[in-house]
Amino acid sequence: MLTTKEQKRVAEEISNSSNVIGKGTMLEGNIETHGNIRIEGRVHGHIKSKSKIALGNGSQVEGNITAQNADIEGEVKGKIEIAELLVLKSTAVVYGDINTGKLVVEPGAIFNGTCKMGVVKDLKISENGNPVRPQPQEARLN
Repeated sequence: MLTTKEQKRVAEEISNSSNVIGKGTMLEGNIETHGNIRIEGRVHGHIKSKSKIALGNGSQVEGNITAQNADIEGEVKGKIEIAELLVLKSTAVVYGDINTGKLVVEPGAIFNGTCKMGVVKDLKISENGNPVRPQPQEARLN
């Protein structure tokens, strides 16, 4: 059993970890991580991160993106939910709805969809490989 101090250290190591999907790489499937992730290739699936997602110029994602923060230079076809700051760089192309705390759009970026700002739900991500399932809500009658 890990002590509280050890649990904090492990959690910090996980959140500081980085992942890269390189150019020329095609990934089919969903990605979930507590750390940062950079996509340079293609992903056909949903991407979730408790930290930051960065999509490089020329990257392509067909699926939903959920993260704390994100920088997008590539193409996204799907819903984007960002808790804090979403930056659409000048080469970004987004086809889908955006829900974010704050949004920066550089000149030249293309965005086709709806955008909601300021109201973002908490990020839920699996713990130890087990999916997080919403807890049933109790109905109350007055």
